[in-house]
Amino acid sequence: MILARAVAAVAIVASLAASVDTQEPAYPLSQRGSVMQKVAFTEISVAYGRPTARGRVLFGKGGVVIYGRMWHPGADSATRISFSQDVEVEGHAVKAGEYSIWLIPRDSAAWTFILNRQAHTFHTRYPGERNDALRVEIMPERGAYMETLAYYFPVVSGDSTVMRIHWGETMLPVRITAAFTPR
Repeated sequence: MILARAVAAVAIVASLAASVDTQEPAYPLSQRGSVMQKVAFTEISVAYGRPTARGRVLFGKGGVVIYGRMWHPGADSATRISFSQDVEVEGHAVKAGEYSIWLIPRDSAAWTFILNRQAHTFHTRYPGERNDALRVEIMPERGAYMETLAYYFPVVSGDSTVMRIHWGETMLPVRITAAFTPR
């Protein structure tokens, strides 16, 4: 009887192990990430999903991101950026608050960077221009290869920063200025 139970237990474990090998991973392929940067007395926070390239073509015809189409730079729920105080983004006033980030990428031209007032939304449904707080054109740059989408602040000075959106060899530098006013 004990031998029969042991054999049955081994068979169950072997069956479970075999099914695990043939299934998709139990963890999400795009992990959540966040970054925060203080500029003067303003806190800038970004929360986003981090898709990975996984050998895919990232930009252009046949790519994950099609030129000329609205793209949310992230995965799953829309990327959210928040400013604790009023700022200037690319020289344009933006009120303190939380926004979703959207882009319209182009092959050999400036990309449209969009902050939308609908911060809590899914990444495939652009909330529409009527909810936009900002639309500006920014030239992308080329850089070292980045497998997983990243938002980071490589340049920070007293009252300004550059927030970089970086995936593959494509980087979009977003210039942000914060007033030097303590709360």
